[in-house]
Amino acid sequence: MNALIRLFFKGLLVLLPAVVTIYLVYAIFMALNNTLFSALGQMFQQLMPGLQPGWATTLLAIASTLLLITLTGALASNFLGRFLFNRFEQLMKRIPLVKLLYNAMRDLFQAFLGEDKRFDKPALVCLNEESGVRVAGFITAEDMSNWGLQDDVAVYLPQSYNFAGNLIIVPRARVTPLDQPAGDVTTFIVSGGVSTHKEQGGA
Repeated sequence: MNALIRLFFKGLLVLLPAVVTIYLVYAIFMALNNTLFSALGQMFQQLMPGLQPGWATTLLAIASTLLLITLTGALASNFLGRFLFNRFEQLMKRIPLVKLLYNAMRDLFQAFLGEDKRFDKPALVCLNEESGVRVAGFITAEDMSNWGLQDDVAVYLPQSYNFAGNLIIVPRARVTPLDQPAGDVTTFIVSGGVSTHKEQGGA
């Protein structure tokens, strides 16, 4: 009986990560399909009356979305595009609530996807010198002089098994940079330390 229970839980360990990952990808796809892709599909059906609803319409909507994103990136890379996007940002910043949401989302995506990435400097922060307790995080700002903190840095501390985290400002002397890939450190923290370097290297 114990052997069957062990086999059952071993099967769960194998299947659950894959099932949850597939489900999340499916949920994201369905959310896009029911909103953006659906709207584009209806637009294409109006432009092309012979086009029937189905996978062909969905694939056309996906291809159009990818093309639109790429063209937007190309437009943002030239002078005219930067001018237009700057005017758009100025407009967004004039609306109180929208300003907060837009700035937060822009900075978040810039930190992960932009040229000036902010989550690529993993470090250990010493919280207590006597006990030696340390936490792992990412240095997101090395210059805090505008706050009057000449010798401090900003460190973001992700929470295990969560998408939230804490930002702390500590003396630079208490931060030890980690010579590890940022992706491995992220996986290690988010997994609560369960993910090991051996497992990551063998992936």
